[in-house]
Amino acid sequence: MSRDLETDVPGETPLLGALPEPLGAELIAFRRDLHMHPELGNQEFRTTAALKTRLEEAGLSPRVLPGGTGLMCDVGTWDGVRPMLAIRADIDALPIPDTKTDVPYRSTVPDRAHACGHDVHTTVALGAGLVLAELDRQGKLPHAVRLIFQPAEEVLPGGAVDAIEAGVLDGVGKIIAVHCDPRVDAGRIGLRTGPITSACDRLEVSLDGPGGHTARPHLTTDLVTAVARVAADVPALLARRVDARSGLVLTWGRIEAGHAPNVIPQHAELGGTVRCLDIQAWREAPDQVYAAIDEVATLHRAKSQITYIRGVPPVVNDAGVAGLLHEAMAVRRGEYAIEDTEQSLGGEDFSWYLEHVPGAMARLGVRRPGDPSRHDLHRGDFDVDERAIRVGVELFTAAALMDGNQG
Repeated sequence: MSRDLETDVPGETPLLGALPEPLGAELIAFRRDLHMHPELGNQEFRTTAALKTRLEEAGLSPRVLPGGTGLMCDVGTWDGVRPMLAIRADIDALPIPDTKTDVPYRSTVPDRAHACGHDVHTTVALGAGLVLAELDRQGKLPHAVRLIFQPAEEVLPGGAVDAIEAGVLDGVGKIIAVHCDPRVDAGRIGLRTGPITSACDRLEVSLDGPGGHTARPHLTTDLVTAVARVAADVPALLARRVDARSGLVLTWGRIEAGHAPNVIPQHAELGGTVRCLDIQAWREAPDQVYAAIDEVATLHRAKSQITYIRGVPPVVNDAGVAGLLHEAMAVRRGEYAIEDTEQSLGGEDFSWYLEHVPGAMARLGVRRPGDPSRHDLHRGDFDVDERAIRVGVELFTAAALMDGNQG
């Protein structure tokens, strides 16, 4: 079943999150401007300024976060009693080149691109804030809503940690967000109760030995063999020492050793990520990883130094908040526009908010319906069907209005 993405569902209440046409065009232009000027984590000064200016033009009072990037903004006046609903967006880009050649809004910054859809997330949250601000002026906003524009989602352990320390959750009772999904058609969202992303940590390993001649490996530590065994054997060991249902996966992305073919090196390095579906297994993962690396390195007479960098826990959607998003989307677009989604092995620092308040993240469909091509996240050719912006805005605003009317 398909519908025109710009057409309301027959019989719905137009007020409930509807996006005015002039604002829709403005938001597409805003998103394209962000896409042309991507900024890395904690460097989002231009993006922050653009958001601040537009929110102030709407009569709101945004507050820039202490680090100078990112901001929070309340729409409506909080009564100090009933906790607010927060809408969160991440604003940073990735350090990869934009390889699109057929659009006028490709990145103008070398080796920088909004290849994860954060420009869309930001625009959707902004649009929701502007719609809610207008409803508040009309006396139709039942309860205050907080907008959180968070920097540095792509920087472990994530800018959410600093944002929380800055007080963005003060007075907040629940929080919602979206993430672009190129596997879901624009006009639809993917929802799931329970874990929807995975934990993600970073791992750096150094191996050292005395070095020597490749003619006499028996007289020294054969470090290249040692690093090769760590790379191959440690993931295999973990697969047998951790419950397979936890989905713990160690994958290496970098390995370096040696400079000459006839010299056994004194130093080697590996770098990778540890991902995990289960939050309890994630909490136990560092001990398991340390033990496995030390065991293999010692077997090959190499000294190991391990740096285990905690990243993010899984995003675990609260049933009640996921239900709110489901109900909001059903009212705006109909049940046909909602599909089940699987838990991914990607990490998202939205999870840190959920350590403090219940919340839920929906996957926002950005694939042009009928398009067979795949432009996956974190690729230089990633792009979206911009009609998804309207869908995201209406999802957020309908959820805010429905939540406000529930109490």
